[in-house]
Amino acid sequence: MRIGLIGAGRIGTFHATTLSRHRDVGSLIITDVDAARAQELADRLGETAAPGVDEIFTWGVDAVVITAATSAHAELIGRAARSGLPVFCEKPIALDLQGTLNALSEVDAAGTVLQMGFQRRFDEGYTHARDALRSGRLGRLHTVRAMTADQEPPPAAYLPLSGGIYRDTLVHDFDVLRWMTGQEVAEVYATGSDAGPAMFREAGDVDTAVAVLTLEDGTLATATAARQNGAGYDVRMELAGELDTIVVGLDDRTPIASTEPSGPPPADKPWTGFLERFALAYEAEVAAFVEVVRGERANPCDGREALHSLRIAEACEVSRLERRPVQLGEIAAARD
Repeated sequence: MRIGLIGAGRIGTFHATTLSRHRDVGSLIITDVDAARAQELADRLGETAAPGVDEIFTWGVDAVVITAATSAHAELIGRAARSGLPVFCEKPIALDLQGTLNALSEVDAAGTVLQMGFQRRFDEGYTHARDALRSGRLGRLHTVRAMTADQEPPPAAYLPLSGGIYRDTLVHDFDVLRWMTGQEVAEVYATGSDAGPAMFREAGDVDTAVAVLTLEDGTLATATAARQNGAGYDVRMELAGELDTIVVGLDDRTPIASTEPSGPPPADKPWTGFLERFALAYEAEVAAFVEVVRGERANPCDGREALHSLRIAEACEVSRLERRPVQLGEIAAARD
């Protein structure tokens, strides 16, 4: 199998390394807007660098992996679909609903595969929690608490391109909440604070955010995000039911400290970022894509999943700006 990879940044480098050593991947063609960066990565992995995106589609590949800038995702998905190629794309498809719907229309018309990169679905902690919930161990689920906290804020130049904290950060929590519970979000109420570094205010964004989400069956969920958490990178989810409570993301590297006399000691080596925390999950999702391309499994996370999570993020942004609860039905998506 020959795979074309577009985008040789942090996550692109990680995926390229995973694919290069995969037993079912014979070769990679790597391209990037920075041709020297693509060449350096290709040389390091013993793969081939292409001078541009055109070559990905003319040199002959069996599938495409998109890890380019967000602004390029929808166009590249459409181009791959028109070429009849299966695609793996890091989230999001686009930062707006119409761009997302247009790309999905291209995939539908071509009858091709689009797998989205929501890696938490492949993390062992989340999969074990999902199994526990579905087994009935928790009884009736009444509360979910999700959080994502970055150790360091992103560069100021990234913020205007990110889509904001709900679309960029909490969209992962929204996706895994739907996947975990099997329920859709009916209503959100969201707020945020821009009391941190001035660059967030200048970008029209917030550095700390909270959303209260009501699921269709009445389960209540909270999702919080922080762009600067000096203790380390902290991603957790608690699920509380009438019979039991479980937590994802609590281990000896979780960057929290107990004040109880008998509590566990602080983490010796707290997580520092998403690539470190979710390394195995990222490997698993790309391995799953190879299986999808080979016809060995169904698509585990298609583009429609990204649309649903984006709608929740859109509702949160409306709620924050208008300071009111927002029904998901208000966020139009013509072809749900």
